[in-house]
Order: sequence, then structure tokens, then C-alpha cells
Amino acid sequence: MPAPLLSVSWTDEVTGRRGYLVVDRLVRGVASGGLRMREGCTLEEVTGLARGMTMKEALHYDPEARYVPLGGAKGGIDCAPGDPESYGVLVRYLRAMGPYVERFWTMGEDLGLTQETVDRAVAEAGLTSCVQAVYPLLDDREAARRRLADAFALRVGGISLGELAGGCGVAESALTALDRAGQPHRGTRVSLQGLGTMGGATARFLAGAGLTVVAVADAKGTIANDAGLDVEALLAARDAHGTVDRGALRPADRELPGGAWLSAKAEVLVPAAVSYCVDTANEQRIRARWVVEAANMPVLPEAEARLAARGVTVLPDVVANSATNAWWWWTLFGDIPADADRALAHVRRSMRALTGEVLDRAAHCGTTPRAAAHALVADRLPHIAARYGTYR
Repeated sequence: MPAPLLSVSWTDEVTGRRGYLVVDRLVRGVASGGLRMREGCTLEEVTGLARGMTMKEALHYDPEARYVPLGGAKGGIDCAPGDPESYGVLVRYLRAMGPYVERFWTMGEDLGLTQETVDRAVAEAGLTSCVQAVYPLLDDREAARRRLADAFALRVGGISLGELAGGCGVAESALTALDRAGQPHRGTRVSLQGLGTMGGATARFLAGAGLTVVAVADAKGTIANDAGLDVEALLAARDAHGTVDRGALRPADRELPGGAWLSAKAEVLVPAAVSYCVDTANEQRIRARWVVEAANMPVLPEAEARLAARGVTVLPDVVANSATNAWWWWTLFGDIPADADRALAHVRRSMRALTGEVLDRAAHCGTTPRAAAHALVADRLPHIAARYGTYR
């Protein structure tokens, strides 16, 4: 793989905390990718995430759409989100990265940060918007900003459309794989790590499709019920970080250790919380037939190879969780309106088509879905570069 276009390391002058920005590629002079905040975040991690964003953008390339995929980038801060000094670190990081945000890095929430926190910190850092770099590419900047703001203000069943778009995409990716394998939705069991932004919405859509959510892990441990958890009750009882109030559990719900979600008796496993959580030390505990990466980089390559050898299909993050990013741009560029039904219908169609294309290529070439996705990206990037140039 070629080196990224730009790699920046930063040290907070107040706390000594480290932060990073990696721009993997520019398209039309702009790159897209969120900002994560977690204890232990590294430059290597951010570099991998930035490469993943290049892939997610390229996989959604449609020459007929208003939204033209951007380049890939990612930001990261080595600080626990719950640290009392975390917000100050975030604001100072954004001030330091201000020239990049203004010119070519569009970003939003990621692991450890909510969009509300990002927007507040962006304003305090003196920036116009976390996506202001893309404004020169818009035909009608004010109409586009209103459309995105209106879309973010929409809530369905107490969850914002921004959260729902990502979870809908993960769910549709999983459902496409089930349908192609002839696996009925009713009776298929799901175990998730994480009930936050991505995991919570994914759980809602999978349960709505008839699947049975039998285990959910959060910061306090795993909640399990072989007969099925009440997903909506758990969503209503979670805090801003996705931790469920145990007072909302039913008598038949069990509390298990945090790692129990991994070995739950379920056909579908959804890591939706942290990176690198499935490795060679624990992959043998997985009993699922499908692993759907709602989080970024949750399955290490060596573990994925072992899972594939056991007949376990891993739907990669660059496909499964790509709707969150794409929804932003579909909305901002005007491919979809600020309307929940139409937006989610667009997500479903797009994710069904993309996942199907990846699975078809994997089957035809005898490779994993990840390898097939990488091959599709390799096909599409030259077309994007030929049309728009590599850096301009």
C-alpha cells in the first residue's frame, strides 16, 4: 500500500496528550473521515482508518449521482472521552488542526465523540463547520447546509436520523448476506458488542427485520436472554455512551461478563464498539456464521483468516458501516432530502446493491468479502482519478 498523502502528529501543550491527523487521499482537493477519541489511540490506528475511509468513499462512487466520493482521512486523539480534561483537549486539537479543517479535511463524530460534542468544540475553536472544506464543491451552499441541519434534527422513535442511517446500513448488509444464503430472518439470533450510536441503531433494524437479539455488551458487561432481549427497552434505558441502566432489565435477562457476547449462541455477531476486539486469542470462541463489522477494524487480519478457514463470513467495515459517511454526503449534495423514509430507503437500496456486488465478486473469485471489496476499490479509484485528478 502507498504511504498516506499527509500525516500530522500533535502534542497538547496543556496535558501532553497526543493527537493525529492522516489524509490518505484527496479527491477534488477534499478528504472525508471522522475524529475519534479514545485512550491508547495511535498514529498507526489512524492511518489504517484513513485508508479505510478512502475505500468507503470509492465503494459508493456513482458517476450519475450528485455526490462524488471524496478522499479518505481520519483524526484521532489519545484521551479517554470521560477524562475531565477531554473537552479542552478536543478544542485545542481542533484549533491546531484548523487550517486542515478549513481547507481539505471534512470530519464528524467517531468512536468516543458525539456529533453534538464535535459541533460545540468546532464552534469554540473558531471554525465555521466540521465540513466547511466541502463547501466550495456545493452548487448551493446555504441550501445544502439547511438540508443537512434539517436531516440531523429528525428523530424516529427517539433516535436521530444520523444514527439510524449507519445502523440501517449495517443491518441491510447483514440481511443481504442472510438472504443470499437462504437463512430466514425469523429465528436467526444476533449478538452485539456495543449499544451506542452504531450498535443501538443496528440492533433496532435487525430486531425489526425479525431477528432475535440474544446478547448485548456494554461497558458494564453483557446482557443476555436466549429468548430474546427487548431491544427498544434497552435503547430507552441507555445513557449517552450506550451503557444500559440495569434497572430496566426483565427477570429473565441475565448479566454476564463483558466478553460473553463473543461466544453467544448466535448466527450473527456484530462488533459495534471498539477496534481490534477479535484476535487470534479469542476468535475460536465465535460460534456465529457471520461477523458484521459495525465498528472500524474490529477483526484483526490473522483472526479473520482463521474465521474464513472455519467457514465464517466477515462482512468488512469498509462495506458494512459505510452508510454513515455516505448518508452525510447524499444529504449535503442533494441526492436525498431531509426526509427519514426516503433517506432510509436510499440507504437500503445502496447497501443491498453494494453488499451484493461484494459477495458476488467474492464468490466468483473464491476470495473473502474484504478481498473482494479491496478489488472493487482498485477498479474504481483509477476512474475517479481520471475524472477529477489525484490531488485536485
